[in-house]
Amino acid sequence: MAGAGPSRIIAVRHGESAANLAHREAGDRPLVYGLGDDEVRLTALGRRQSAALGRLLAALPGGERPEAVWCSPYLRARETWEVASDAWGDTLPVAVDERLRDQEQGAFDRLNAAAIRERFPEEAARREAAGVYAFRPPGGESLADVVARVRAFVRDLDGRAGGRPVLIVAHDSVVLALRHVLEGVQSTGPPLAPVLNASVSVWRAGEGSFEPVRFNDVGHLA
Repeated sequence: MAGAGPSRIIAVRHGESAANLAHREAGDRPLVYGLGDDEVRLTALGRRQSAALGRLLAALPGGERPEAVWCSPYLRARETWEVASDAWGDTLPVAVDERLRDQEQGAFDRLNAAAIRERFPEEAARREAAGVYAFRPPGGESLADVVARVRAFVRDLDGRAGGRPVLIVAHDSVVLALRHVLEGVQSTGPPLAPVLNASVSVWRAGEGSFEPVRFNDVGHLA
């Protein structure tokens, strides 16, 4: 089915990263994380979550199991796929696509919410007023910007997926953007439920659109 779009899109957020853990442990205290967003690695828990993801993929029925993989260039996403692939026992080639990177934070990079409020109080207030979908930090991206590049990525899948189920390994912002694009949300942006580490979201191709199967599912991590 050359030229056909994907029959199914499976999107996963990376496993727990060292930055996720540091932000959680900091709580309401200001935090400046020591590594750039693209350099952050998985924690031991994140690797276990990724292995559980691989076992889930291996157990999928033949028509639902991904036959092609696209991944964010960021280290934590690539590690998630490497661990999942090992646990699955499959060696599907993976294509890295820059459009699947996490939302760029610009001046807010490496800062938690408390540090942003401390260093950029005016910008923090502007974000509150604009909402997280429309707000663009200085030098960074809004979630609407992420939606635009993810929409272009999905459009390109029409010529590359060949009617196969595909897997996307990326970030919470990308999963939210996929929901916006695939489910046709047109108002204030995608639903902003927290997208959990190593969660699975699935859409199947319908008549001219994609139908949600499940979103933000972590049952495989129980």
